[in-house]
Amino acid sequence: MFKRKGKNFFAGGDEIAAMAMASRLAGITENAGPLFQRKHVKLKSRMIKGKAAAEGFAYAKAHRIDRVSIDAFLAASQFEKKYSMADFDGAIEKTEKQLIDMQKKAEACVSDAGSLIFNAHVLMLKDRGFISGVRKLIDGGENPPSAVIRVAKTYSDIFAASQNQSIRDKVQDVADLTKRIVANITGMEEDAVVVKNRVIVASELYPSDILKFFAQGIAGVVLTSGGVTSHVAILARSLKIPLVIADSPELDGLEPGNFILVDADIGNIYVNPSEEVIKHFNESNKAKAGIKKFSARTQKAETSDGHRINLMINVNLLRDIYTVKKLPCDGIGLYRTEFPFILRDSFPTEEEQYLVYRKLLEEAGGHEVTFRTLDVGGDKVLAYYHTQKEENPFLGMRSIRFSLGNREIFKQQINAILRAGYDKKIRVMFPMVSSLDEYLEAKTVVGECVSAMKKRGVPFNDNPKIGIMVELPSLIAIIDSMAAVCDFFSIGTNDLIQYILAVDRTNEKVARYYLPHHPAVLRSIKAVADAAIKHGIGVSVCGDMANNPVYIPFLLGIGIREMSVDPVYFIRSYDSIKKTSLGFAVKFARDLLSCNDIRSITKLLAKI
Repeated sequence: MFKRKGKNFFAGGDEIAAMAMASRLAGITENAGPLFQRKHVKLKSRMIKGKAAAEGFAYAKAHRIDRVSIDAFLAASQFEKKYSMADFDGAIEKTEKQLIDMQKKAEACVSDAGSLIFNAHVLMLKDRGFISGVRKLIDGGENPPSAVIRVAKTYSDIFAASQNQSIRDKVQDVADLTKRIVANITGMEEDAVVVKNRVIVASELYPSDILKFFAQGIAGVVLTSGGVTSHVAILARSLKIPLVIADSPELDGLEPGNFILVDADIGNIYVNPSEEVIKHFNESNKAKAGIKKFSARTQKAETSDGHRINLMINVNLLRDIYTVKKLPCDGIGLYRTEFPFILRDSFPTEEEQYLVYRKLLEEAGGHEVTFRTLDVGGDKVLAYYHTQKEENPFLGMRSIRFSLGNREIFKQQINAILRAGYDKKIRVMFPMVSSLDEYLEAKTVVGECVSAMKKRGVPFNDNPKIGIMVELPSLIAIIDSMAAVCDFFSIGTNDLIQYILAVDRTNEKVARYYLPHHPAVLRSIKAVADAAIKHGIGVSVCGDMANNPVYIPFLLGIGIREMSVDPVYFIRSYDSIKKTSLGFAVKFARDLLSCNDIRSITKLLAKI
């Protein structure tokens, strides 16, 4: 046994180094765990309460996603069998085919946003330096899977050291591709690389992750952080992927061998549910499917006492447009143009945007479409846009500020919208407008684009309606002046609530403070509706309040006659309108607005 000779105390620097090494080893062993062959531990049956973010039902094995580093692979790179160069070549060929198949599926289902989502994987797979580096190690006697891991680590280290965030983000692409290649060499269990028919459990996911997993056929998603109004949740709704958000430590021990049932209609998660629970949900799901088939009505939305309400849909991806043909909707009240930007690795050109927008309008069947200009920033980040990190991105360079600060990008988008809108009904809406000056500046850009289009001699819509998304408190005090110059208002309740109440809507720790029925919120929405009605312009609600039957009577009661909802909530909002009389709604809204405290309002809402 080694015996220390004399006293040898730790210096301050030694202590820091030891702590750093211990932390790194802890991370390696924690992440490496799933890579070792081990017996899955089945957890006891239990129910975990979460929040519904995208409706649906899923029952399948759990598949936990951790941001596993290449270091973790190195820690677990013990391969008993010796593989050959032929095994490596076959794995590369198989991996390329898998990536191409997934890319085709993504493009077929999500043609406006699926482009290039596996581009980083394919580029690395075809990189001569990567392939030759692995071959050289194999020729030197290295086992092929170990060779792949070692070469991949050199790429990972280079990316991780970059000052550019988008480059650093490629580290995960390297890890994902490495897992796939190694699995294809060794014939590892498919669960290690394929998530088909699995419920993903993860602490965080990016919109591009959701699209990748959709292409691979996942059954559902459980997130342990984030908010129900996040872009990941919005995208999951479009793709009809059941999603529940649950900040629960009980999910930390969830391993691949456990089954999980996701009831994303109300937000419950069942781990290893009993046969009775499974039977109940299967029967409920069949009944719900029958109701939805029966719900393709022809009558437009109207109140129980015969007042017509324009009920439209929000479109995130082109696939959402097919809802227009199945449901009695009155148009597209909000097209979120940012998705083709967020899910790419570079800015789409004017022509690429034009093709997406034109297809949307053609599929809309003559219905009016409201194009919200690029709304990025906050929780909607463009990985390829190199900008200084902001301490508070929700109050930073986002939405219309981003567009006005990047005029060429803004003009390309406006040009694409105007060209696509030729002989169609379109509206252009600016998000996050904070002042009259900002609106007029953005409107001037549209005028410049119209003049440029005339010189180009291309067909375009030279007279679109132009309006704003009302979502900042600064507009409430000047809303009358805004109504005098705008063609329409659309109230974005998600952000309006967030900024009025100073609550980050994606932060579960302060979720209890995010209250749509706060008296300040209700009175602000009423002020916007009053100004629009006074000046004879259109006013709609397109945030989550229009998705919720609890708030629909209030909206009707203050004069809102136009709402736009996510497709999955259309029937629910339709039925709520159908059950409500305008007479009741007016009195109900008056009662709510007379309350000065949240508790009194909550009691009134409980009666709905």
